[in-house]
Amino acid sequence: MPGWILAIAAMFSVQLGSALSLHAISALGPAGTAWLRLTAGAAIFLLMERPSLRSFNRHDGPMLIGLGVTTGVQTIAFLAAIQRIPLGTAVAIEFLGPMSVAALHSHSPKTLPWAGTAGIGVVLVTEPWHGPVNWAGVAFAAIAAVGWAAYIVLTTRVGNRFSGLTGLALTIPVAACAAGIVGIPQAAGHLTFELVAIGVALAVLLPVLPYSFELLALRRMTPTAFGTLMALEPAIGVVLGLVVLHQHLSPIQVTGILLVVLAGAAAQLGEPGLPSADGDSDAQPSTGPVPF
Repeated sequence: MPGWILAIAAMFSVQLGSALSLHAISALGPAGTAWLRLTAGAAIFLLMERPSLRSFNRHDGPMLIGLGVTTGVQTIAFLAAIQRIPLGTAVAIEFLGPMSVAALHSHSPKTLPWAGTAGIGVVLVTEPWHGPVNWAGVAFAAIAAVGWAAYIVLTTRVGNRFSGLTGLALTIPVAACAAGIVGIPQAAGHLTFELVAIGVALAVLLPVLPYSFELLALRRMTPTAFGTLMALEPAIGVVLGLVVLHQHLSPIQVTGILLVVLAGAAAQLGEPGLPSADGDSDAQPSTGPVPF
């Protein structure tokens, strides 16, 4: 299967899982939902990979713990954001994280203005001049953006250190434990068989399928091409927010989303390593999912 199909499937899985999480959030809270989803995902990854303790040494510990804690915090923050603001708006703000990483690691100064363009797009999305803004939702989305940026850097290191799904099988349980510090008290007394089943289903949509799809996609295309496709994620969030949650955005907010998408794609196009016109790529196989 072509890498670009896997990459787009991963984005749809992430945003669909986020949209469908709102029912669980209303019952368990953002942290409780994150903990349930990550715990189920950790169990699935451990059953799939069954990592050996011999596969890592004590020097890997801080890196694995850091990535796990980052994943847990990012997941809670994003779920708390979509509880308060539309899905497309939250994704556009969160996307500033990978945009910043792309700009800082770019080999061309021409990418820096595109980061500013994305910032303008986010201002249009939030419309601070048009009525009250849910600043708590914006703040949680911004925390998720910082978490996503840290996740990218740490995942690159973990992906280079471990092959296959081993890195995920080691870090997702840490993420579940980190989320459980707040999530278990929040979910206590509210768990039912139905909610546990929903949590397992949500875990398949995120993190199991998208993280696995990203890994496979990066073995078939360059990180630059993958990063360009990732710019579509805010637009996918808007579409699923409209279809699944019936969330409507104003024309100005849609313009802001389009600016974020344009900036994300344009920031990558100047980088080396894009696939050729026939879709083939000379990228080396990746050993882990690197979102951008």
